[in-house]
Amino acid sequence: MRFSRRGLMAATAAIAAAPSAWGKPKTAAPPAWTPDATELAGRVRRKEVSAAELVEDSIRKIEALQPQVRAVVASDFERALDKAKAGALTGPFAGVPFLVKDLDPYKGLRTRYGTRATILAQPETTQTAYIDAFDAAGFITLGKSATPEYGFLPTTEPMGFLPTRNPWNVARSSGGSSGGAAAATASGMVSIAHASDGGGSIRIPSSNCGLFGLKPSRGRLIQNRPRDRGIDLSVSHCVAHSVRDSAALFAASERHDPSAPFKPIGVVTDPLKKKLKIGLVLNGGAGRAPDPEVKAAVDDAAKLLKDLGHKVEPTTWPMDGNQFGQDFTVLWAAGAAELVGELTKAMGRAPDASVLEPFSLGMAQLVSKLPPGAISAAIGRLNAVAKAYDAWLTQYDVIVSPVLGMPPVELGYVAGWAPFEELQARLMAYVGYTPLHNVAGAPSMSVPLHWTADGLPVGVQFAGRAGGEAQLFALAYQLEEAAPWAHRRPPVSA
Repeated sequence: MRFSRRGLMAATAAIAAAPSAWGKPKTAAPPAWTPDATELAGRVRRKEVSAAELVEDSIRKIEALQPQVRAVVASDFERALDKAKAGALTGPFAGVPFLVKDLDPYKGLRTRYGTRATILAQPETTQTAYIDAFDAAGFITLGKSATPEYGFLPTTEPMGFLPTRNPWNVARSSGGSSGGAAAATASGMVSIAHASDGGGSIRIPSSNCGLFGLKPSRGRLIQNRPRDRGIDLSVSHCVAHSVRDSAALFAASERHDPSAPFKPIGVVTDPLKKKLKIGLVLNGGAGRAPDPEVKAAVDDAAKLLKDLGHKVEPTTWPMDGNQFGQDFTVLWAAGAAELVGELTKAMGRAPDASVLEPFSLGMAQLVSKLPPGAISAAIGRLNAVAKAYDAWLTQYDVIVSPVLGMPPVELGYVAGWAPFEELQARLMAYVGYTPLHNVAGAPSMSVPLHWTADGLPVGVQFAGRAGGEAQLFALAYQLEEAAPWAHRRPPVSA
């Protein structure tokens, strides 16, 4: 389904009204260090700047920062400038520069999926309806953002490309799999970028790079590339500096078709008014305690929530964390096994380490050693966890937790060339908070509320029941107003 005209008009109107809709904060927030996409679109509408000038500015920033950040893997600057100069742009983000994640086809550009296996890929001639939506919103795509190999890992260090570096500390990971999108946005190359999330891939890089990132409910937005493996884990949206950018793009890309699982919410513009009952989970799904800096981030968030009048009480995950981790790994590995099968058919031989990274091959090998029926059994247990999540969320309005077990890790710590068993153990400790919401099909968001003593961002995760994005956006506005982050600027920035 394409963008609806009604959705575009609503988003545009809400953007124009957003500043007065928020109400006046109790104290003036520090000024943002860079304009968000809503502000840039407003400047274009008011003819304070042209779309071509915005594109030229973003190109200069990408060229200046790319050697340090390595967030962009394919550029389309000439076509972007031509589109900007044509002057026929419409939509809520008309004229705003943008990047598409390199797991999705964009007409005229190659899709590399972060892997050496696609070295001979040809430019795409088609793209999905979801990617069409970005064009309809008026975005001007400058190129493709970096991703790990096939989006498998929570860091963006594919062996076929140079590693993407975190603008807050270039020795640290930007996260994954939307690490290129997050690094580009955080550094100011662009103000907003496409991202996707199959196990935390919007929330993890948002946490690592000090951005706002919301993962939508399954089926909420225009379909992108659903895969039928028993549970469709992946959804798409964006990473952004501000809540209002995310909310406006969300509204513009909502489904309005008769089979949509949720009623559209439109553009959420107001901070939360009601008081919530919030469950707090600190340890990971397997019971591991987080790093002290992560604990401090969640403790501070809990105090802020209480100061805002919400009730916060400890709770526990609604599943056996160890079993859940094993089952999610099996489902994730099934994707790698499917990929290896497709490459084997295309190449006429099984791919080896010259084609795929050790982690991808190890995941496929893991599946090959499973007993018959193991994948179906894992999917059955995961579906039961999804039901348990739904029951859990009848007790609470929102769940607050860490996004990750640690602050941004050093490059190489969870890279795809690490020994497979060691890497699996590291992943269990690092990524124990985000996959549940993909299995449950529920929304969750990383909110940039904490920075470590050495200046690294640490996001805090807030999750709701399926279809509950309106409440999460409203809470995010409230948190953004109470603890602003837009003034925080990374050392490597435009």
